[in-house]
Amino acid sequence: MTNGSNLVTIRDIDVPFWRIVLILVKWSIASIPALIIFGLLWVVIGWLLALVFSVPMPPVPPSP
Repeated sequence: MTNGSNLVTIRDIDVPFWRIVLILVKWSIASIPALIIFGLLWVVIGWLLALVFSVPMPPVPPSP
């Protein structure tokens, strides 16, 4: 170790089960606004693409 760095090995992480459940619940709740924002962006992008690439309908001839 001539460069002054220390090597570290993690052998065990002791996290209680209910603490992990709480973390996952918080992540799930936090993802709801992110999914709403992502969905709105998806709708806006789709709307813009539909405006750009839409083909106008041909005029309908009048009925006799």
